[in-house]
Amino acid sequence: MRQQRLHLQPLLIPILFFVLAILAGSLLLLLPVCQRDPATLSWTDALFTAASATCVTGLAVVDTGGTFTRTGQVVLLFLMQVGGLGIMSLTSLGLYLLRKRVTLTDRIAVGQNLLQDPSFHLGRFLYRLVVYTFVIELTGAFLLRIATRGEMGSFSALFHAVSAFCNGGFSLYSDSLSRWAASPVINLIVAGLIILGGIGFFVMTDVMQWLGPRLTRKKNQPLPRITWYSEVVLKNTIFLIVAGTVAIFFAEWVVHRHEYPLGQAMLASFFQAVSCRTAGFNTVPIGELGTVTLLVMIALMFIGAAPGSCAGGIKITTFRVLVAFLHAELRGRDQTVIGRMAVSREAVRRSMSLFAFSVLIVSLAILFLCYTETGMLPDVQARAKFIDITFEVVSAFGTVGISTGLTPELSLAGKYLIIALMFIGRLGPLVFIGALSTLQRKEAFSRPEADLLIG
Repeated sequence: MRQQRLHLQPLLIPILFFVLAILAGSLLLLLPVCQRDPATLSWTDALFTAASATCVTGLAVVDTGGTFTRTGQVVLLFLMQVGGLGIMSLTSLGLYLLRKRVTLTDRIAVGQNLLQDPSFHLGRFLYRLVVYTFVIELTGAFLLRIATRGEMGSFSALFHAVSAFCNGGFSLYSDSLSRWAASPVINLIVAGLIILGGIGFFVMTDVMQWLGPRLTRKKNQPLPRITWYSEVVLKNTIFLIVAGTVAIFFAEWVVHRHEYPLGQAMLASFFQAVSCRTAGFNTVPIGELGTVTLLVMIALMFIGAAPGSCAGGIKITTFRVLVAFLHAELRGRDQTVIGRMAVSREAVRRSMSLFAFSVLIVSLAILFLCYTETGMLPDVQARAKFIDITFEVVSAFGTVGISTGLTPELSLAGKYLIIALMFIGRLGPLVFIGALSTLQRKEAFSRPEADLLIG
């Protein structure tokens, strides 16, 4: 009798492993050895914290440094590391190291998640992924240890380096990184880690392959050209950082005229523009920022960083495709052009579908939280809380982790909604696109067309 083999669809693999990691992390955080004051952490708060760490979001319902012991903080660090690298890629790497057979469907699934290209050498890529990650994180920890002159201990420096590179946003300090708001060195170190974690593993390896021959150039040696995909990611990353910095600086320190020196105001604007796209750290109190500044940050959080990175959001490539599509419509072009290449019609359709899907999810979540968090409040107070709810929802969906202070005040239903949003934000877009590709089928006929009055 032939033994039946359990077969999982590739799209179910990341969902299953993320669920198991979150549940395992929750159980570990509930152990007395992980809490400074045992039996004070509820199951919901443990689940929320584990989901936030695994989905590399950073929203916290409890004070990380004050609630968890060193053992609990190690658990959070491990969950962030696993979430940042991606459980499926770590699983494939484990199979590779054990010289197990990785199926073609697994190769394709990992390739679509990390590279946007299913034809790659799995073992070599994952080896570079892990080596680059550990080297960058250890270097960042070493630099933070020196830059803070020992104020960050070795573990604290490592924790924040991993949190920054994995775009986790968790901090062991109750004020995040506000105590170093005036330090350009620390701001640049953390921002550098966030940017590296947000551009994606493929772009990092592509830049290294592009930069290496130029540093060791020999005569008549052809120099490789950076790929079009990496070019799009890098240019738009720079654009969003610069545009975000200018917008936040103008909205907050020019209009509201806070009493900050010019240099510190520009530094704070730059750091928030970098962090709010994916990372979750802050050097100024977010709850004290103006409405226009929060709206700018909401837009940046919704866009996020690059595909295949540690970040969430709809991704900067989706944003760039949508902008290019609108430009093509205004110019009357049939093709959506970005730089030297035209985007395929399939990619344009997926970008528009992902954008619509994300807007729908965010809108429904805002509606739900308005009901659960403001249902008993007077209308004036409820309207004042709307911007905080919108900020919280987009932060969770974009796996950013910045909050105006609403997170600890959430109701039980609100906490579970944010948990679901963090999970959807980490896996939802990938699963949605994959499911859409699986369900799509071409019809063998065409229906008659007719004009419809639009606008």
